[in-house]
Amino acid sequence: MLRPKKDKEPKIKLTKESIAKAKGIFTYLKPYRFLFGIGWVFLLLSSSAMILFPYLMGQLLGSSGTKVTSMNDSLSLISLGSVNSVVIMLFVLFGVQAIFSYFRVVIFTNVTENALRDLRKSAFERLIFMPMDFFNQNKVGELTSRISSDITQIQETLRTTIAEFFRQIVTVVGSIILLVLISWKLALIMVATVPVMAIIAVFFGRFIKKLSKQAQDFSAESVSIVEEALMGISNVKSFTNERFILGKYQKSIDEIRTLNVKSGMWRGLFISFIIFCMTGAIVFIVWQGLLMTQGPNPELSSADFFSFMMYTIMMVASVGSIPDLYAGIQKSVGATENLMNIIHQKSERELLKGTQKPTLRGKVYFENIHFSYPQRLDIEVLKGISFTANPNETIALVGSSGAGKSTISSLLLNYYTVTNGAILFDDINTKEIETDYLRQQIAIVPQEVLLFAGSIEDNIAFGKPGASENEIIEAARQANALEFINSFPEGLKTQVGDRGIQLSGGQKQRIAIARAILKNPTILILDEATSALDSESERLVQDALEKLMVGRTSFVIAHRLSTIRKANKILVLNQGIIAESGTHEELIEQQGIYANLVELQGVEVN
Repeated sequence: MLRPKKDKEPKIKLTKESIAKAKGIFTYLKPYRFLFGIGWVFLLLSSSAMILFPYLMGQLLGSSGTKVTSMNDSLSLISLGSVNSVVIMLFVLFGVQAIFSYFRVVIFTNVTENALRDLRKSAFERLIFMPMDFFNQNKVGELTSRISSDITQIQETLRTTIAEFFRQIVTVVGSIILLVLISWKLALIMVATVPVMAIIAVFFGRFIKKLSKQAQDFSAESVSIVEEALMGISNVKSFTNERFILGKYQKSIDEIRTLNVKSGMWRGLFISFIIFCMTGAIVFIVWQGLLMTQGPNPELSSADFFSFMMYTIMMVASVGSIPDLYAGIQKSVGATENLMNIIHQKSERELLKGTQKPTLRGKVYFENIHFSYPQRLDIEVLKGISFTANPNETIALVGSSGAGKSTISSLLLNYYTVTNGAILFDDINTKEIETDYLRQQIAIVPQEVLLFAGSIEDNIAFGKPGASENEIIEAARQANALEFINSFPEGLKTQVGDRGIQLSGGQKQRIAIARAILKNPTILILDEATSALDSESERLVQDALEKLMVGRTSFVIAHRLSTIRKANKILVLNQGIIAESGTHEELIEQQGIYANLVELQGVEVN
């Protein structure tokens, strides 16, 4: 049987730990606590004012003439006078309520937006400075959800949910007190019936909602089956699996039908319950109340009876809304906890404590480097790597996939801390150099170039924020990119699209090279920068790379061996060790791994 996908939002339970973490939100509310306190005063005043509405409305409905009187004078709340006076008081109450509500909404919105602005900045700032291993452990979709949907949930709670939850609590407590003051006998009958029925109805409704959610899950599953089948229709037909896919779909829609029928049965029971029990309870209260208003010595006046019924209706409505409001607060506690988990994690700035800012000449020394990725400590990727790169030398890294080439580039950028050994830049341990400063001295041109949504000019300027237009144009010219840029009607202002989708692979590579030229680094990393290009694009990109490498220490991770023949030193990596080292000619003479790779690729030896 197909199983529905698990709910992406598991049920949140308020625990001491979750509440303790969620209290972190008060750090962001603290600067606005005075204004927030005023907002709570207006909330209390508006909630208290609303308590008077049912009483005044009941007195108005129950009046028999121009005078409003109460048969229970000892418990009468206000000397109301004429019907006109009651109407005037109601309009005054509405005006006061409107003013209090306006200021409460404005103040709560102001405080919430200020606090969430600070929270958004703090959360994103923490994310952007997290170590690389953090992003290996967490999915980007989940992290962006923390910044978007979780903060939206908190926003809704701070702006409205908490206020409404407080208002409903005040309404329930105030209504019970006033119901007892009006008629304690009728209040006991009401409390024993209507609220109980309302609570049962709430839980009944939540059960039905759960069944509907399961049906939605199966519906999503069935849509997924259709989508996958149609997108991969050639595979389905080539394997003649139409019947198999149809069987999967049949099972899914059978589950949808079963759950919806079950849900319909319970909805029918729910509606029957509402019609009989809830309306029956209300009729029972009305019947008992009317009996108390009759006779030669009635226990309750008509006006007080109407006030009682208005309070009952308002209280039942409040009781019914409290569970959903509480669920919203629970979700916000969970959302806040998620955000606080991110904010309280240590960033690179706290983990990497280097402070030196030396003038780097480009000498790099790997001294007996052992390294395992934090998530795979049992697998040693580098096993005692040692080599020296002198200023302005080109070091080529060659080897099969998984040999450790890209790991070396990650360690150069100080993305990870070595397990054992040391990496030295101009004889200074990388641990002692400020990480931001070190990375400012290094530029990387990757195989898969990521361009940001925006213009070509914006993407080139990413190498040096604040660069002048002339500097950007010169960088583009040196990268052999100016010709194709000028071919666009908008030139440098041309939009590249999401992740650079509007540009070809070769064009994106040259934009990345222009970005690196503009950065003017001391050390350059080329991570298979031409491996995915056609011959013409490769020629243009290779020419731009050779210009870029002049006067810099360069590390070239190569797939096409023809691009590294001029390297000062070629390191052949094999299973985490340097198996061979030397120039192109020296390695060919050794007739080892490198010579075999050259032969396999058909590269000319001389």
